[in-house]
Amino acid sequence: MKTALIFGVTGQDGSYLAEFLLKKKYKVHGVKRKSSSYNTNRIDHILETNKNFSLHYGDVTDAILVMNIISRIRPDEIYNLSAQSHVAVSFEIPEYTANVDALGCLRILEAIKSSNLTKKCKFYQAGTSEMYGKVHEIPQNEKTSFYPRSPYGVSKVFSHWMTINYREAYNMFACNGILFNHESPRRGETFVTRKVTIALSKIKLGLQKKLLVGNLNAKRDWGHAKDYVEAQWLILQQKKPDDFVISTGKNYSVKKFIDMCAKLLDIKLKWTGKGINSKAFDQNGNCIIECDKRYYRPTEVDILLGDSTKAKKLLKWKPKISFKELVKEMVEYDFQNLKKTYREKK
Repeated sequence: MKTALIFGVTGQDGSYLAEFLLKKKYKVHGVKRKSSSYNTNRIDHILETNKNFSLHYGDVTDAILVMNIISRIRPDEIYNLSAQSHVAVSFEIPEYTANVDALGCLRILEAIKSSNLTKKCKFYQAGTSEMYGKVHEIPQNEKTSFYPRSPYGVSKVFSHWMTINYREAYNMFACNGILFNHESPRRGETFVTRKVTIALSKIKLGLQKKLLVGNLNAKRDWGHAKDYVEAQWLILQQKKPDDFVISTGKNYSVKKFIDMCAKLLDIKLKWTGKGINSKAFDQNGNCIIECDKRYYRPTEVDILLGDSTKAKKLLKWKPKISFKELVKEMVEYDFQNLKKTYREKK
């Protein structure tokens, strides 16, 4: 039985990856930050039902804790999914973002080396398409230059190159997955996709009047997190460590995402204006969507589109869930949950 250690297990990717590895008959250890409130809702069902899953308190900002956990568990595979992953928030807390997203990766790599696990343990670092930022070419692949446009993106570039450095300096099996946007019903509620599906569901149920958004024209390559965690695992199953772009090869604007959600909820939108002056009215003439400059980034990333040819060829990976299916799943999940909650309150 292989043993895996997941930093960031309580997040969207961490919960799906834990489920995936347990089905593969792994013994899974997850690391969560200590909090005064419970934040295990994404993994509670695993904690309650699977004896091969263990949870540990830890934080990648604490080098001693990281060292103790890794040296005690001595895992076969480590997945670093921990991050302050909200791009807009990274402008507000850049130092903390760098401490978690950049130095956190370094602490794990150093702990692997110091615990004499370089020959036993395989390491996966969660990269992001935000590292490309102001893109130099479309689509982006493993050879495309990075031009990050946020503290989050900059921190992830540090982690990317530090992973490569430890791989080359100490002959470690250390890999980067450059994952483009991946969503699900487990996505955090402050990310634009969940913000949209929740707000439009509330508007449909009469629980909210208006949705405020940022750059409607930003285009992203959106996939399903469930598909992407499989790619993370496949990256560590190769004979040689390497770096891979994981994407769908298709992108859609935020406006297109909103339109698809509205259609599924039978909300007929009529758009007026351009750019920040864009507004959307429903069939009753009510303005239900507006742009707000507060939700624009100081430096915008206009378009991201991934080329995962290498992953398809070497990993034999390709996404199974389409963008349309992803949007439908997210909308139905939020609408039904809110509908149930609304009825219970009444």
